[in-house]
Amino acid sequence: MAPSSAKGPNGRAAFNYKLDPGATLTDYVAVTNHSTRPLTLSLYASDAFTTKQGGFDLLAGGQQPTDVGSWVRLPSRTLTIPSTSRLDVPFTLTVPRNATPGDHAGGIVASLAATAADAQGSQVSVDHRVGARIYLRVTGELQPALTVENLRVQHTGSLNPLAGGTLSATFTVRNTGNARLSGQPALGVAGPFGLARRSVDGAALPEILPGGELTTTVPMSGALPLIRLTASATVTPAAVGDQVLDPPPRAGAAEATVWAVPWPQLALLALLALAGWALIVARRRRAAQLAQAVAAAREEGRAQAGREAGQAPDGPDATADTGTSVQPQAAGDGGTRTRQPPDAGR
Repeated sequence: MAPSSAKGPNGRAAFNYKLDPGATLTDYVAVTNHSTRPLTLSLYASDAFTTKQGGFDLLAGGQQPTDVGSWVRLPSRTLTIPSTSRLDVPFTLTVPRNATPGDHAGGIVASLAATAADAQGSQVSVDHRVGARIYLRVTGELQPALTVENLRVQHTGSLNPLAGGTLSATFTVRNTGNARLSGQPALGVAGPFGLARRSVDGAALPEILPGGELTTTVPMSGALPLIRLTASATVTPAAVGDQVLDPPPRAGAAEATVWAVPWPQLALLALLALAGWALIVARRRRAAQLAQAVAAAREEGRAQAGREAGQAPDGPDATADTGTSVQPQAAGDGGTRTRQPPDAGR
């Protein structure tokens, strides 16, 4: 399937319209059968929505459209196409007079029902669908806006005490405005009192239709474990295709806190404190042993000095009295005086 004209496909990727409320137009859709047998298809229009992963999808065949899909009129619900042929099918689109301004998305679907056997051998119905997108903008005031909801933050520490951990923020981005938008998510984190503040950008978001939402995750490596972290998730709206957002809409934001206990760092500090304590104890022990050795040496010195003092003579003269005397020699006396015993001459 592809957008077409009465003469065949004209290279358009989608049906893009800008219409006033109450306006009507006629266009064509080309449906091609590449097989070698005729095909009978169901042909209908439906509303579009954004999947949780950010994809573009249309309502199931059994669901009734309430938006742009209900504004499209086709000539027939069923269509038979000869083998290896193409049909250019006209349709009309009428915008209700009370249609809300902004973007309305949908598509025209060609559906081929078939039966197939499942793993247990049972026959099941399979609906093969192809489609062409419709993007309609109803004139009026645009109010583009994205909001951030359901922010969940998780911090995973690293076994390396010299490295930070990984912070992961998962949140829902909802298009609460009336224009289809993409967006640029970002994750910021800071410790107590704004310490170690930093931010990273996530992957750009795909198109989100008005009223649609998707879930995205922004990781951050090297997040320091500062016990209690404050994480902020923001999404800056961006235009889709050649749209211009003037003035630019404000970014959607949300905050959450998460515990980031630095267990490896605390273990390292405990080891360093234990090593420091052991070093201090060893130094004190060596100092005590040295003091004991000095005191013992002093005591030994005192004891040795006492022993030496006890072995010395009591009197002042080191020579004993033998009862003899030496007479001095008179001046001019050439002779000598003989030492005599005290009893001589008695």
